[in-house]
Amino acid sequence: MKVGITGGIGSGKSTVCRLFAQRGVAVYDSDREAKRLMAEDAVLQQAIMMRFGVAAYTEGELNRQYLAEQVFGNPQALADLNGLVHPAVVRDFARWAEAQSGDYVILESAILFDAGLEGMVDYVVAVLAPEELRVERACRRDGTSEEAVRRRIAAQMSDDELRKRADYTIVNILESDLELAVNLLDQKFRHETLQS
Repeated sequence: MKVGITGGIGSGKSTVCRLFAQRGVAVYDSDREAKRLMAEDAVLQQAIMMRFGVAAYTEGELNRQYLAEQVFGNPQALADLNGLVHPAVVRDFARWAEAQSGDYVILESAILFDAGLEGMVDYVVAVLAPEELRVERACRRDGTSEEAVRRRIAAQMSDDELRKRADYTIVNILESDLELAVNLLDQKFRHETLQS
């Protein structure tokens, strides 16, 4: 079984994934793995250079600053980059998931719905939190301004939309509630795996 975990900046999706991992569940961090693939996958590197130019890589290393400058404020360029990276992530996740031996695995992705990854999982869990709390967490964690965090929140799928599209939601306000929610979902997913 495959479970997708999604949520906006500062919602606590990584914390939720860490709690699942502490319970022995394998977690695929799509953001981290996308960065790894852009750095290591020769076919993907070639495709990125064909679209964005050879300056996308400097001495074999991904030139993140150059790539960010190319896609920032350019929706078509961002869509092009995502169109190259997302299929590589989908293939990599499928291979990774097949190699795992646990009852179920987790796909962590902030843009699970935007990237069309919901079709790869059996269930989607959305991690939600009040906006003020999300802003506070993200500012503290990333050292960025409140304005920058609010811009990112505005650009992401709303909590209402996530709630509608997800199979389960976790509202992340108190750590103790988070532990309880993860325990309940972990038991449910393990039980369902045993039943199938």
